[in-house]
Amino acid sequence: MSQNYVALLGTKGGPAIRPGSSMPTSNLFCLDGQQIVVDCGLGVTRGLVDQGMQLKDLSLIFISHLHSDHYLELGPLLHTAWTAGLSSKVDVWGPAGLDVYWQGFLASMKADIELRIEDEGRPDLRDLLQIHVMDAGIVMERDGLSISAIRTEHPPLVDCFALSFKTSSAHVVFSGDTAPIAALEDFARGADLLIHEAMLENALPALMKRVGNGSDKLMAHWLRSHTFAHDAAKTATQAGVRQLALSHLIPSDDPAYGEQDWKEAVADFWEGPLHVGHDGLKIML
Repeated sequence: MSQNYVALLGTKGGPAIRPGSSMPTSNLFCLDGQQIVVDCGLGVTRGLVDQGMQLKDLSLIFISHLHSDHYLELGPLLHTAWTAGLSSKVDVWGPAGLDVYWQGFLASMKADIELRIEDEGRPDLRDLLQIHVMDAGIVMERDGLSISAIRTEHPPLVDCFALSFKTSSAHVVFSGDTAPIAALEDFARGADLLIHEAMLENALPALMKRVGNGSDKLMAHWLRSHTFAHDAAKTATQAGVRQLALSHLIPSDDPAYGEQDWKEAVADFWEGPLHVGHDGLKIML
């Protein structure tokens, strides 16, 4: 049987990158031989290749919500996979409106796509992608893999989803971006791994200063739309999951804070195996 694992390709919360920072959100789930890409923030293509994935093998992608740090590189990933030999269908699941992004990307690359079809004999990229609108409930079932979704609390967006991936041998839950919600406890009940977004509470004022061009609205957004690390730990404990991974870290690039700070933030609320996310981290299931 194939190894079951999750690779955290990009673990930074938010779209900005700075010298020394990690990359925005993207993940690779390998479950019972099936490879699933979850979110496509900046850097996803390089991250997949660094994990040894052949981009031409892309077949299934999930986008949790339409914030740029979760889908900015979807188009470039698919185009690059196409130039790397992709010739089979790719199913992409995401919120309503993702098709508008895709059509805009195709329009921006029309000249290149048509040139490569004519000059290099490639199949038409526009025929290879099927976008499906995701909603809460059972999203899809394929080859023993069952994927379901619930809406999270991430205002002002409404179509923002946590995702559950379950096979006969593994169960992984991805929180997406969310404030703490009780529904996630039942949704993740007994999972082998919960990947949960996390903020470090005492680091937020310094982050505001480094951002430089945000108003008090940015702080208000963080507080109403995201989860402190200690609250992520509470959710994991209440859900009875086996492992907890903190990702979409806010902040992830402040040298004044490191792995020990995250461990201390959850210590009073979580006793199980803890993974503090960093780009390229591979978690075995």
